[in-house]
Amino acid sequence: MRSGHFLVLAIFLAAILTRSGFGAEHSRVVGTWSLRSYVVEVQATGEKLPVMGETPAGYVTFLPEGRVFFLLTGEGRKPAKSDSERAQLFSSLVAYTGTYTTEEDTWTTNVDVAWNPEWVGTKQVRSFKLEGDRLDVLTPWRIMPNWPDKGMTRSIISFERAR
Repeated sequence: MRSGHFLVLAIFLAAILTRSGFGAEHSRVVGTWSLRSYVVEVQATGEKLPVMGETPAGYVTFLPEGRVFFLLTGEGRKPAKSDSERAQLFSSLVAYTGTYTTEEDTWTTNVDVAWNPEWVGTKQVRSFKLEGDRLDVLTPWRIMPNWPDKGMTRSIISFERAR
């Protein structure tokens, strides 16, 4: 291949990767991360609550192809024996998937499947900080469907790279 063609091809690929969110930020989050903590901050009071318990469980996996999977569960979940108990389990579950892009310290998920149908078709934006094997995540202020009685909240979530 002539050097001119190679240069054009290289510029073209760089533009595609940058526009689609597959730059350096993207590769930093690729992999599987284990949930370490999930705390909610209540905007009205500043109170921070472990709404998923002291030892929640779950994972987030970022695939290199640009898809993310979240499955987060609260501490102490037990099999439900009634419709009421099954409904109560909803408040201790966050699960969704979609395509994602990254830009600097933010990723955006285009949700196509979710535990809560209200999220399907939405864009979920998250800020993140990555230090070594620790991924700290901050959601924007919103009314979370799992605990709407708390009003405007944001989630503060920590993950550790799974081994």
